[in-house]
Amino acid sequence: MLDIGFIRDNPDLIKEAARKKRVVVDVDKVLVLDEKRRGLIKETDEFRAQQNTASEKISHMAGEGREQAIAAMRELKEKISRKEEELKVVEEEYARLLFLIPNVPDLSVPEGNSDADNKEIRTQGALPQFMFEPKDHIALLRELNLADFERGAKVSGFRGYFLKGDAALLSMALWQFAFELLQKKRFTVHIAPALVRGTALVGTGWLPQGKDEVYKVENDMYLAGTAEVSMMGMYEDEIFDEKQLPITIAAFSPCFRSEAGSYGKDTKGLYRVHEFMKVEQVVLCRADHEESVRWHEELTKNAEEMLRQLNLPYQIVVNCGADLGLGQVKKYDIETWIPSQKKYGETHSSSYFHDFQTRRLNIRYRDAEGKLRFVHSLNNTMVATPRILISLLENYQQEDGSVVVPEALRKWVGKERIAKHEV
Repeated sequence: MLDIGFIRDNPDLIKEAARKKRVVVDVDKVLVLDEKRRGLIKETDEFRAQQNTASEKISHMAGEGREQAIAAMRELKEKISRKEEELKVVEEEYARLLFLIPNVPDLSVPEGNSDADNKEIRTQGALPQFMFEPKDHIALLRELNLADFERGAKVSGFRGYFLKGDAALLSMALWQFAFELLQKKRFTVHIAPALVRGTALVGTGWLPQGKDEVYKVENDMYLAGTAEVSMMGMYEDEIFDEKQLPITIAAFSPCFRSEAGSYGKDTKGLYRVHEFMKVEQVVLCRADHEESVRWHEELTKNAEEMLRQLNLPYQIVVNCGADLGLGQVKKYDIETWIPSQKKYGETHSSSYFHDFQTRRLNIRYRDAEGKLRFVHSLNNTMVATPRILISLLENYQQEDGSVVVPEALRKWVGKERIAKHEV
């Protein structure tokens, strides 16, 4: 959420942000409602002041004059009641539209209408050269008895799956490897709840815009699509001292997404599933643009370091305006090479928000001068499973049908190679 004062002072900038992000919102109507709201608040406050003055006078009155003053007081109360009801209606519509106002994207964010318009900024790693026709991850999983999609669908429905054997070990190894790398960088490890209240989803920008992506459990309880939601919600309404910042978090959680709007896309395999596991990086830092930019690059480098140690080829793209979320100032996607498709596929994202989320969640800090300010927030995917297994299995496959375990994961998997065996 943006500060209404900023919106008042920069309406054209906000309209341009909405255009660039392809967000439909009536900025002028927000400003009209804001003016009406402030007028109603002023009128209501004036009536209340009159009421207080009248009450004081009545307490010292007697006789017929007192009865007349009481009658006038009743009329004043009715005026206040009408104004309060009018204000309630205006504030509800004002708040609804204010939550649709997008954050202003960084000037470096490219124009574009979809993820097809994201711009590559760098690549890393040599693409594998196979002397045989490489298999896709679905064939490898089946032949090595690492997954069961049929029984997964029986239990969980469309896009359901079971990982088993060495695929399960690989997944756990990836989580442990991610935590090991981040602990060395002084990130505090958390296991975060996936079940969250609606306020955490509204605060992080998932609601109301992304309601079709979120599973609602009951009443005001939902399943989060990332640990970012619960970790940001953890600090709602809290005030830090500047010396406590930055707060650096490595959070593991199950994640759930309905994949609304993806009908017909990636219907087989592990690329687009409803339930997955993720280690997320979350940072809260001072309200300083340059510091946000530094952390954005740092979080991205952390994820890159993991991919480099896994020796997986990848590219970084900067997301265009239309591929940014409502609150994101800038976002990178990391896309890892998928040999069977001869293309890179998204495996990570890295974003910063300035105070868009923290203003909604009321997360603040007291600076050196004692002034309360909203912190800045950032997040990044360190690793998400099972999606990363697609690239890992396909890039490390061998002609005999086995898959070499990346050296960085062997101490957790307990072997150098995954080979076909009878179960």
